[in-house]
Amino acid sequence: MTSQVSSPAEQADGTVVGEQRRPGGTKDVRRLDRVVIRFAGDSGDGMQLTGDRFTSETASFGNDLSTLPNFPAEIRAPAGTLPGVSSFQLHFADHDILTPGDAPNVLVAMNPAALKANIADLPRGAEIIVNTDEFTKRAMQKVGYATSPLEDGSLDGYGLHPVPLTTLTVEALKEFDLSRKEAERSKNMFALGLLSWMYHRPTEGTERFLRTKFATKPEIAEANLTAFRAGWNFGETTEDFAVSYEVAPAAKAFPVGTYRNISGNLALAYGLISASRQAELPLFLGSYPITPASDILHELSKHKNFGVRTFQAEDEIAGIGAALGAAFGGSLAVTTTSGPGVALKSETIGLAVSLELPLLVIDIQRGGPSTGLPTKTEQADLLQAMFGRNGEAPVPIIAPYTPADCFDAALEAARIALTYRTPVLLLSDGYLANGSEPWRIPAVEELPDLRVQFAQGPNHTLDDGTEVFWPYKRDPETLARPWAVPGTPGLEHRIGGIEKQDGTGNISYDPANHDFMVRTRQAKIDGIEVPDIEVDDPDGARLLVLGWGSTYGPITAAVRRLRLKGLPVAQAHLRHLNPFPGNLGEVLRRYDKVVVPEMNLGQLALLIRAKYLVDAHSYNQVSGMPFKAEQLATALKEAIDG
Repeated sequence: MTSQVSSPAEQADGTVVGEQRRPGGTKDVRRLDRVVIRFAGDSGDGMQLTGDRFTSETASFGNDLSTLPNFPAEIRAPAGTLPGVSSFQLHFADHDILTPGDAPNVLVAMNPAALKANIADLPRGAEIIVNTDEFTKRAMQKVGYATSPLEDGSLDGYGLHPVPLTTLTVEALKEFDLSRKEAERSKNMFALGLLSWMYHRPTEGTERFLRTKFATKPEIAEANLTAFRAGWNFGETTEDFAVSYEVAPAAKAFPVGTYRNISGNLALAYGLISASRQAELPLFLGSYPITPASDILHELSKHKNFGVRTFQAEDEIAGIGAALGAAFGGSLAVTTTSGPGVALKSETIGLAVSLELPLLVIDIQRGGPSTGLPTKTEQADLLQAMFGRNGEAPVPIIAPYTPADCFDAALEAARIALTYRTPVLLLSDGYLANGSEPWRIPAVEELPDLRVQFAQGPNHTLDDGTEVFWPYKRDPETLARPWAVPGTPGLEHRIGGIEKQDGTGNISYDPANHDFMVRTRQAKIDGIEVPDIEVDDPDGARLLVLGWGSTYGPITAAVRRLRLKGLPVAQAHLRHLNPFPGNLGEVLRRYDKVVVPEMNLGQLALLIRAKYLVDAHSYNQVSGMPFKAEQLATALKEAIDG
């Protein structure tokens, strides 16, 4: 029997929506509207690669998806320990989804540590696939198991599938000239093959990937391919898996176009390249490697053919110093970092404010303070971005809200920097940077025109009729000063960190001039043209949920759940955080109650309360993990009832 897929509203929990027999087969095929899978193992077990390959095949199949990679900060944590567990969660569906899922329907646990670290997240009835070969007495004792969880009844509430993954992989590769240790490394491909069979994922892309990845080591490529196919065949033939599952493509979730799966950092890199092409300026990245921003440096270094120049500096200060020098030289200049790096770059950001040069400072936020949680996510750099410089040094701030939106946010940051001659802070975070989703590749004609007119000649006439170039003579609409490329004849000028005289740019210690320059720089930022904030309020709600950045997905999913229950909730999400949209105050005053969920201790709420005198209520989390939709839905319902 085959039934039609129900609507997302009816099947929000991912229940079975149909069942049929495979033609010519004996195993049942069940149709689901969505599935959440988590791969977990040691940081050396290849869980991120396994999850990434499963995600790529899912994207090519046409499902909507969202991912959550989660890995330890240590490059190689002690094997078999709880701190060393690495996981990759994927939520895919036949309809529009917004988050990586609150709880896995399936857990693949490669060892006892992976099981223990993740079991609390699983709902009863979830399926668990465990690598029984790793459940030795010593391995279990290492993570505090006194008895085997596979035998003591503690997993009776789950669908347990004990599979000797290591043994089966070694057996499948016995014809290869590999040591047992080398053969065992392919067990993640065996697991990938099994899950690919279980959820009817395409396999051609993974096979191409393996041949390309190991092109210089053909025997290793064939071993991984063999392990992958052995996992598929095991699923097909074993009696332990009597059912496989289908999740149809999300045909109605996407506008017509060409799509690819993209992570936030990759989208930022592509956005920066696109911005430089649209501005007809070379792109310069001055950066120091730091988690979770390093992938932007890695990606941009591959694209010299687009006029991209990357410079891996010896430290954060050198990275931004080189970028600011490139901005002075006429490039679209970028520096990438995380929160600790922003602290080190703060003096040079202040210098860029004084010089009034375009500079993109991209902060991929992580848990802090200090080095904090390098591989975990947080939104706690907003106040640092707003105020973290000496003196009055205002900087525009924008924040993308999904991995794909990082592309558009990069273009918007470049627009503001180039138009208003100012450094711009872009606040992404680890959740967006490493997470992924489908992205519609835009046509070139859809991209904004970012071309800049450099100063070409004198712009001021003195009382005696002499024509001169004044580096701080401003555009009356934008208050931006002219951008003169060094070496342009007749436009020689001096800039630096000491206060400048209005117009001439000469060094000035005059109190009235300093007051004027400080207020003018602030007025320039306040006058930046940003779109009004849009409010999603179909029901005339009394409660507004206001978010920014990566909380968009969990907030929207929570709001949908409440509306399905008949509860009126309004939602608005900020991309521009300095300046705020011009209509924000009016929007806030429409509602009896405003709730601001943030992955910090209330930084946006503090700014909202200070600027608009609105009694904004914070709902905060600083666990290093993104909000769960059900968690937010519960908190918002309490706010409605309260």
